[in-house]
Parts: sequence; C-alpha cells; structure tokens
Amino acid sequence: MILVTGASGNVGRCVVRLLLEAGRPVRALTRGILDTDFPADVEYVQGDLREPETLVAAFDGVERMFLFTPPSGPGAIARTARDHGVRHVVLLSSIVTQKADPRTNPIAARHSAAERAVIASGLSWTFLRPDTFASNALEWAGSIRSEGVVRAACGVSRRCPIHERDVAAVATLALLEGGHDGKSYWLTGPESLTIIDQVEAISRAIGKPILFEELTRDEALKLAMGKMPKGAAERLLDYAVKSVHAPPPTTDTVETLLGRYALPFDQWARDHVGSFT
Repeated sequence: MILVTGASGNVGRCVVRLLLEAGRPVRALTRGILDTDFPADVEYVQGDLREPETLVAAFDGVERMFLFTPPSGPGAIARTARDHGVRHVVLLSSIVTQKADPRTNPIAARHSAAERAVIASGLSWTFLRPDTFASNALEWAGSIRSEGVVRAACGVSRRCPIHERDVAAVATLALLEGGHDGKSYWLTGPESLTIIDQVEAISRAIGKPILFEELTRDEALKLAMGKMPKGAAERLLDYAVKSVHAPPPTTDTVETLLGRYALPFDQWARDHVGSFT
C-alpha cells in the first residue's frame, strides 16, 4: 500500500492516478471532501497533516508515502509514519531551498525545515525540488475568463515552468522503483519562457486573444497585497527583474529519469483549457 498525502492537490491527484495505472494499491489522504473524480478502487482516508495523531489509521500497512509539506512542517508526521511501519518517503520540496536564504525567505525556511525533519526521522527519502510550477498561471484564470486580460509586472521576466504531471511522474518512479534513496531532484520544464510567452500559449490553447497589461512595481505590489505579505511580494518582484537578464536554468532531470522530454507549457495550457474558459 502506498499513501498519497495532499491527494486532492495538483500533484497529489496525478500521483494517485499514475499509481493506479501501474496497478498499485493507493490510499489517498485528504483533509476535506473526498474527490469523487477518482476511481472507486482508491482507498480514501481523512486526516489533518497538522494533527499527526489523526493519521495513525492512514499509515496502517503503508511502506511508502508521498508527502506534501504542510505549513506546520512534517517532523511529527515523519516520526509517526516511521513508528507505524513506513519506510520511505518521497517529499515534495522546492528548489528554493538551494536558491534562497532560509533566514530571510519563509518559503525556503519551510521547505528546508521539512527536508531536515525527514532526514532526522530516520526514514529513507527522496526529495523532489521543482522550480516554478506551470500551474502558477492559474492565478490569471479569473481575469482571463472575465476580461480576456492578464495584468502583471515585468512581462519579459523568465521562468522554466514544469507541468505537475512531470513532477507526479518522477514521484511515482521514486515510489515504485529502487535507486532513488537519498536523492534530491531539481525539476524544471523544458524551456525558459517569459510571462508574455505563457500568456500567448494560453491564448492559443483557448483560441481567443488575451491582452497583456504591464503593471508598475507599485501597482503589482498593491495587487499582491491581498494574497501575500508585502515582503514576499517584494521578493517575487525582485526575482522577476533579476530573471530578465539571468533566467533560471532548465534541467534535464525529467528526461533522464523518465526517458522522455519534459512536457512543454503549451501542453499544460491545452490540459487546462477549462480553467480559462
């Protein structure tokens, strides 16, 4: 039995489906309402990663698990999993652990602490460190649907967005095959794209024009303030400006591990047309 936490999330739901396709029994852990889109042979269990004592039943008979890092950290979760027979954990971390100082970057601090906690638990582990998720573009879905517009600062800033299906495929590989213990994988999409490139890809996918409106730094900060603290918004904008002349590198990790090219952003856009229409 393999346990998938965060089973209703973008990556978790893909991991569940890939494990089922591989013919493996899957237990899907969710905190809230069960996802009725999953096949009937998925075993569901409800529990809260913030309360490890609610997870004891979820670990019954489980040897391997996919762990989504909760904001509260996975320390107690990893120890509880170990004490109830789990042997290996595939942790969804982030490459920000290698790019930013955890003393000043809360996201880096969260994921770095998660990695340390898993190592300290004594479980064998594999760390997945994706760069920018293609699914970050879903934040534009509302304005695209209602106005046919995307508003953002620094439209020529670059990312190497990765499809959640590729992250899930690497996670599934590490859950099913040996040779990944103690490995950390930096995962990116296959190409460096500007924000404008991504908007154009979504426009092609939905078959409708999308206007891009460039925001000033102050306008972008004001727009972001309702979603995140000011410091976090400022760091994101600083990174965007830096990426214009120093774009983040792409890696061939997905290709090396899976034996195929990483999925391009155009494919991601086609897979998510329903979110933008």
